[in-house]
Amino acid sequence: MNDNVIIETKNLCKFYSDKIHALENVTAQIKKGEVVVIIGPSGSGKSTFLRSLNLLETATSGKVMFNGTDITDPKVDINIHRQKMGMVFQHFNLFPHMTVLKNMTIAPMKLLKMSKEDAEKNAMDLLERVNLADRKNAYPSQLSGGQKQRVAIVRALCMNPEVMLFDEPTSALDPEMVGEVLDVMKKLAKEGMTMVVVTHEMGFAREVADRVIFMYDGQIEEEGTPDEIFKNPQSPKTKQFLQSVL
Repeated sequence: MNDNVIIETKNLCKFYSDKIHALENVTAQIKKGEVVVIIGPSGSGKSTFLRSLNLLETATSGKVMFNGTDITDPKVDINIHRQKMGMVFQHFNLFPHMTVLKNMTIAPMKLLKMSKEDAEKNAMDLLERVNLADRKNAYPSQLSGGQKQRVAIVRALCMNPEVMLFDEPTSALDPEMVGEVLDVMKKLAKEGMTMVVVTHEMGFAREVADRVIFMYDGQIEEEGTPDEIFKNPQSPKTKQFLQSVL
């Protein structure tokens, strides 16, 4: 495995039944520091593929290699590897009964055995970066959707992950809040964070991605640079999809 490759999938398949094949022989590589954006129509397997990378979806067959370890091997402690992969979902998944600061410090203290002082300092530094330091004592119900998603992103960053996985992070937001979340993601990309993003935001894919993967029917139909995919798609299915969304 190339030293620069952080995640590799080999012939990943996910079958829900004989008829429903969510993923079919998906082989892909994600390199360190790369921003990979996955696009495609609904039901094309994008989210299933993303969630398979940290085994939130268990593949029917195939392998997921993370830093050279086959994490689909039952002998591997998946929780240790999951700590190195931050995950941001469509619906924020914040603990409603905890303040923003508590939401951010609970995992580093429990899992990384960080002191309360260090965890809080780290959390406050991250909240500063997303302009939410003044909301540290607020509860999730007191935040807008965009603020919740920004907190969800920095909460994942509190674990110092090597990779960030984003599953349609803006699709549950009101249009005026999408920009503030994408801005945080753009900053992360500029800082060299390895990111895999499933999104419908084509502008973000064009501007930020190093590579765009177009999925169709549980398979990778086409992949390339944003210029290759958006300006000169080779597959008729890619062309048709882009015509419908752009």
